Amino acid sequence: MALPSVMVLPLLIVVAAGLYYIYNEVMQFMSKSLVRNKVMVITDAVSGVGTECAHLFHKGGARLILCGTSWDKLESLYNYLTDDADPRETFAPKLVILDFSDMDSMEDVVAEVLECYGCVDVLICNSSMKLKSPVQSVSLELDRNVMDINYFGPSTLAKGVLPTMISRRSGHIVLINSIQGRLAVPFRSSYAASKHAAQAFFDCLRAEVEEYGIVVSTISHTFINASDSPLAEGPAPIPNILAAFITSQLTHGVSPSVLANEIMQTVNRKRKEVMLAHPIPRVALYLRFLLPSFLFAVLAAEVKDSVLDD
Repeated sequence: MALPSVMVLPLLIVVAAGLYYIYNEVMQFMSKSLVRNKVMVITDAVSGVGTECAHLFHKGGARLILCGTSWDKLESLYNYLTDDADPRETFAPKLVILDFSDMDSMEDVVAEVLECYGCVDVLICNSSMKLKSPVQSVSLELDRNVMDINYFGPSTLAKGVLPTMISRRSGHIVLINSIQGRLAVPFRSSYAASKHAAQAFFDCLRAEVEEYGIVVSTISHTFINASDSPLAEGPAPIPNILAAFITSQLTHGVSPSVLANEIMQTVNRKRKEVMLAHPIPRVALYLRFLLPSFLFAVLAAEVKDSVLDD
């Protein structure tokens, strides 16, 4: 007996929802099984994204090495992860103090990280220092500090764990970068420069270590939202409404949980490059290469507008 036509669409929706649910359950199970027993290092593990990653990978049975600048915060994270955890299914994380602004300590940090388990399967470089300021207001010392945390730190740590990965012909290095490693926004010169440097370094590294079975992934996201973005105080001026819209989209962030899930998928599927951004930033990237003069004019118009508002 044929179904009435009015029932076909609801039935298709129910079937599609069921298949989607089954797919998510299977992917979640596979995600846990793929990271089980893997030695994983997470830098800035006490940040929003770091904590979300630690939670996901700890549940999946990974052997975590959590790095951060504050011992108290690391201990709090340790307690959060282990309080309700099943010791038969999970491993107690190792804690390491890591401060990329102190580059002199990096040799000792690398040694301590490798001492934990003797090797590293996955390195997640998550640390980042943001800075918003006019170029002429940024001191050389501050420039260097941003470069240490966003570029020299991750690249030095990657170099430190690389020999063990090469000897085992296995490993995965993940850089949590920014869309500003590809497209610069006004008033973020130091930040964008450091992200461009990191992107270039890890792109080069990817090609150099592929023959050893090592995967290098970069995830370029917009800004991370710890909370909802504040509403604009007033309407944008009509002449520059396009500039205001593009700039707001370029700085519109993602939540830590969404980014953490993307990191999990990147590790599991060994994807080499991920862009986590809304359509407008993606369009801006194309404009940067296809119509650079237009994009430059739009961004310059927004800068002039902000100066007039001040």
